[in-house]
Amino acid sequence: MKLIAILIITLTLSACATTKKTVQEEFTVDLDSPQINLGEVEIQFDRFLGMGGLKKENIAVSYFPREDAICLLFRIDFTSNYQFWSKNGREAFITALENYKKDYDERSLARNSKATRRKYGVTQGYLIWQMSRYTVQARANMDVELGHNFKDRSPYFTIYQREAKYIDPIARDNNRESQEVMMYFTRAQADELAAIFDPQYIQGIISGRTGGFTNQTNIDVDDY
Repeated sequence: MKLIAILIITLTLSACATTKKTVQEEFTVDLDSPQINLGEVEIQFDRFLGMGGLKKENIAVSYFPREDAICLLFRIDFTSNYQFWSKNGREAFITALENYKKDYDERSLARNSKATRRKYGVTQGYLIWQMSRYTVQARANMDVELGHNFKDRSPYFTIYQREAKYIDPIARDNNRESQEVMMYFTRAQADELAAIFDPQYIQGIISGRTGGFTNQTNIDVDDY
């Protein structure tokens, strides 16, 4: 009986140790951490109130070595958004883009729905948002959906930034909710960002062999 009791205790402790190993640390970034400017990439957004199709913007990209995170900085409705991508998030983006290209080539892209905007998976991002330097700097994790969407009968690879909720630990009046944002890419535009997300490119930055990345494309739509 004593042997059986010892065996049960051993298995219980082993199970607890296994559970602890599977707990993932929350992905966060300190905006004051050292960062490396990587240049700009071109991304398209919905126009104000969704009227008039899409608008192109050049988005500043930077790398935060301490957190191993890449930041996309853009401004929507007077709010600055610092959208951070972890290593896992970047890998998810690259895989999603490969699957999108396969569906594109096979002409098997379904029409718009909630399912299509997250067809290629969901990853965790980290968002810092602020209207101005004098307002609350909100920050929180959020889901990022990877999929596709049609605009004016043309398909786009998409990133859908879901709502993030900031809970201020001191003042309830400082609680904030971020705006949901859809980001559209032609294949060429998505390839630019995927090139920056590539692990070899990141390794080149770390080792000092890679310079900034400059946008080279000017393609608004993909023929389909």
